[in-house]
Amino acid sequence: MMEQIHRELQLTADGSHTLFVPEMDEHYHSVNGAIQESRHVFIEAGLKQLSKENLRILEIGFGTGLNAFLTLIENPCRIEYYTVELFPLAPNVIKELNYGQIIFEENKDLFLALHTAPWNVTVELTDRFYLHKIQGDSNSCTLPVDIDLVFFDAFAPDKQPEMWNQEIFDKLYRCTAPGGILTTYCAKGSVRRMMKKAGYSVERIAGPPGKREMLRAIK
Repeated sequence: MMEQIHRELQLTADGSHTLFVPEMDEHYHSVNGAIQESRHVFIEAGLKQLSKENLRILEIGFGTGLNAFLTLIENPCRIEYYTVELFPLAPNVIKELNYGQIIFEENKDLFLALHTAPWNVTVELTDRFYLHKIQGDSNSCTLPVDIDLVFFDAFAPDKQPEMWNQEIFDKLYRCTAPGGILTTYCAKGSVRRMMKKAGYSVERIAGPPGKREMLRAIK
């Protein structure tokens, strides 16, 4: 089980950390730059494409909390942020991650606040950012509806195939509000076809450093 798997702290090309899971031969974030990747895939290609006073965001795979932290710091509006994670990181691992120091040194405690917030309840972290962490399996748990933006950040399809299936994309499509966006670092043709079958309009766009393409889907 993931909570028993060893994770190694590693530096990426932009000076930010990622975690490496030897048993899976997989990283949580790109070795070409964890913050660069997250900002490109989820902030630039997702968050900044929407102009609303209130946003509802759903992240599949809370992981290190990097996507949530960037959203909290860079958000242009009031955000309700939902995220699903089956295997939360241990406190000792979280404390080693350097995202707080790099992204928002003057208020780095906000990064730890994301992780220490209780699960399965809504927590007001700032007057514009409300966090609701769901501990469970995205395939089987109940997901929030009327979502404006989905961050799909599971491990790669060949490492975690159970997270990349037609049922989950059908489920996410039903949860997405009209005009809502789903972004992911993945650009596989099979994933694109599943998104299209679910009902999304899907486009390939330029990927982050080290990756040629990624996918963005719109309802």
